Amino acid sequence: MKKGKSSLYLLIISFISTIGGFLFGYDTAVISGCNTFLESNFGLTPVMLGWVVSSALLGTIVGCIVSGLITDKIGRKRTLLIAAFLLLISAIGCMFVPQFLGEATRGLITSSQSFAFNWLIIFRMIGGIGVGITSVVAPIYISELTPAENRGKMVSIYQLSITLGILLAFLIDWIVLSNAGDAAGVISNEASSFWNWVFVQELWRGMFGTEIPIALMFFVLLFFTPESPRWLVAKGRPQEAKGIMVKITDEESAKKEMEEINELKHSEKGSLKELFSPVLRVPFAIGILLPMFSHLSGIAAIMYYAPNILNESMNSVEGSFLGAILVGVVNSLFTFIAILNIEKFGRRRLLLIGVFGAFISLASIGIMFALGSEYVIIPLLFYVASFAFSYGPIVWVIISEIFPTNIRGLAVSMGSFSLMVTGFIITLTNPVFFKVIMPSGTFFLYAALTLPALWFIWKYVPETKGKSLEQIEKYWKTKKW
Repeated sequence: MKKGKSSLYLLIISFISTIGGFLFGYDTAVISGCNTFLESNFGLTPVMLGWVVSSALLGTIVGCIVSGLITDKIGRKRTLLIAAFLLLISAIGCMFVPQFLGEATRGLITSSQSFAFNWLIIFRMIGGIGVGITSVVAPIYISELTPAENRGKMVSIYQLSITLGILLAFLIDWIVLSNAGDAAGVISNEASSFWNWVFVQELWRGMFGTEIPIALMFFVLLFFTPESPRWLVAKGRPQEAKGIMVKITDEESAKKEMEEINELKHSEKGSLKELFSPVLRVPFAIGILLPMFSHLSGIAAIMYYAPNILNESMNSVEGSFLGAILVGVVNSLFTFIAILNIEKFGRRRLLLIGVFGAFISLASIGIMFALGSEYVIIPLLFYVASFAFSYGPIVWVIISEIFPTNIRGLAVSMGSFSLMVTGFIITLTNPVFFKVIMPSGTFFLYAALTLPALWFIWKYVPETKGKSLEQIEKYWKTKKW
């Protein structure tokens, strides 16, 4: 196969597998537009609001555990198909929460407010499980398909898809709000059209429902993707694996890569005991702590509550929604910058620069809130930019690179589990922190939590740029700490 065709083939596969990341970002941001109306419709306290928003992240924790148990057994492709189905079911369920307000014949099901609230929580958790699975499997899948010289860029596409999902969700929320006008969230007891019900009176339903076509597309397109060649080799199917590798690169490169894979295949046991072996203690620590540090900086809270946070300083609902769109633009732009430069500057350097920038930005946000400034959005955008070209894509790249093939699924699932647990805690506590220690204290706390990360990255995270997955595995076996 010619180089141009093979590159296009890999790009198409990577695009399809990262639609799950797009849905991750979309779900993260779309609820930020729903929050105000959910608070009003359900009469939510800060704790209850935190629970609605973070329930999806609780689902992602379950998804990380599930993916670790099944992806090394049934394969990357089948696991992604399960995730896509769960995301589709979740989007439908969140849109069609039982009717509990206004004219009783609108919904497919009518119920009490408490039953409707629990329904929403359950379907957000189902979607979270799907997101948790894709967060583990998509980066693994791409890293196992991609040649070493392009792996950083291709895995970073997963993070770019998350940021584009966030941007589109912010934009859709603003469009829905603008279209509803002054009637947004005003519940009527009179009969009205389906459109008026889901996009005006209870517009949070329409916001959730816009996920349905994306999830359906993800599910259908996955049937046309191949299985991971490295997983096929691990399962004793080398001829299938080589055929896929030839399509991705060429005959000579595929042969060389197969030789490297077979050389290490027999030394891998694929067990939990191997993950905790002395050789893998440092990569295991990196796989757990690096994702944890990324979410301790508060990114989940900013993305889930962007309009709420900006409204604290702007006192304008529409202005805060437009500010959220700007957050999405910056997030996508600087993730793209990371993709263009990750193979040039390397993972480690970008990570150190970005995390230091995040510390400065978060401290500045705290200062601006303490001064009562209406320009909080300026350091907030600097923080999003710093995160987007460092933590955002590079965490996924590194944790998908540093483990042996037979335990990569298990190891990455544990790293993703760490990220999701931390994100759940940050998202759940953010509304409470804003009330108890105020916005300024909340961001000073997030700034302080970036300092241990800087030390850890400097001390333990190696540069993996340009190395094959097998070369990285050999590095851990020869490294003396």
